[in-house]
Amino acid sequence: MADLFDGMDGTPGNEAPAGPLADRLRPRRLSDVIGQSELLGRTGPLGTMLSAGKLPSLIFWGPPGVGKTTIARLLANETAAHFVQISAIFTGVAELKKVFEGARHRRISGQGTLLFVDEVHRFNKAQQDAFLPHMEDGTIVLVGATTENPSFELNAALLSRAQVLVLRRLDTDDLEGLAARAEAEIGAPLPLDPDARAALLEMADGDGRALLNLVEQLMAWKVSGPLDKAALTERLMRRAAQYDKSGDAHYNLISALHKAVRGSDPDAALYWLARMLEGGEDPRYLARRITRMAIEDIGLADPQAQRLCLDAWSTFERLGSPEGELALGEAVIYLALAPKSNASYKAYKAARATAKKTGSEPPPKHILNAPTKLMKEHGYGAGYAYDHDAEDAFSGQNYFPDGMKRGVFYLPEDRGFERDLKKRLDWFVRQRAKRAGD
Repeated sequence: MADLFDGMDGTPGNEAPAGPLADRLRPRRLSDVIGQSELLGRTGPLGTMLSAGKLPSLIFWGPPGVGKTTIARLLANETAAHFVQISAIFTGVAELKKVFEGARHRRISGQGTLLFVDEVHRFNKAQQDAFLPHMEDGTIVLVGATTENPSFELNAALLSRAQVLVLRRLDTDDLEGLAARAEAEIGAPLPLDPDARAALLEMADGDGRALLNLVEQLMAWKVSGPLDKAALTERLMRRAAQYDKSGDAHYNLISALHKAVRGSDPDAALYWLARMLEGGEDPRYLARRITRMAIEDIGLADPQAQRLCLDAWSTFERLGSPEGELALGEAVIYLALAPKSNASYKAYKAARATAKKTGSEPPPKHILNAPTKLMKEHGYGAGYAYDHDAEDAFSGQNYFPDGMKRGVFYLPEDRGFERDLKKRLDWFVRQRAKRAGD
């Protein structure tokens, strides 16, 4: 009679198959991969490549735990290539030479090599260049994996020889499917009520490997009945959100915050601010960027916005974290609801571009000071009209270089305080035309 503790594989004495759950559930066919259907389907990029029998070098760009390593291994199986896996963190030039030499010998004997390089963006330029000749002559098919934007982290030469494929984070349905597979493998349901199960999936934050690690922790507990959400969150720590203060997530989130402010959505703006703070972003960096938003996107439509941002920055410096972060939140709300204008921003850029073109053109002599007799003899200050003495305190004189066409840079919007500035500017334009016609 079989022992009471026979394992799931029928081996006496084993309570469960050996090895981590993530390894036991690793797909054996591409059709078993959860998520990434837009890449792996028959009409997707990888499905099309495999149907054509031609697999080029690839760069997989995506967050952790979405199947980059698994898909690379399965691609090697599908193409009958020898699979070699290395990490850019631990591999130096000497190890790379051995990998290339082994691939060369296999090629001579008629077998290709799929070289999977994890964290490929961590190789420096010289190391990345070392792959190029072996990719070009067919010695290897490179499949690189990176969590960082390849446009910024990989050489142009390497990118030109590989196709970049974007892998997305797993959504709730994907994670639910993975949890169901885990339950089938373990042979028991997760001891969670529906709210707790949903919370477990949220804790994984789109990372399949993280979910399976959480499941393993959960199943190791001795519980008498289903846990509720409070009991689960008390025992399990939520996976830290993916956020690298110097990486791609940093730039993506600050872009989202800026565009939510520009789009006058205070709720979305607060959400992205909170995401960055939760990720450990330096509040001083956020204070600086928020102040920039006031200058670039609100401008003179609400001159008070800039002052409010500076006050929020100063408040944070006085209070510190976390209390001072509330001031940054208030500034974000104010900016999102403020009238928007980039007229001053565009005017400044246009003036800079014109200044670059005109080079060293001097100011007209009539607006130059003449502190010496020699300067007066050369016409400095001659004909200058003192505006306070003119009608309406406006002379209408030319202040651009002689011979230069008058520039028109500032075009205020008919919004907020800038509406009043537009009225003033229009009045000056009419008065200037009137003075020119007199």
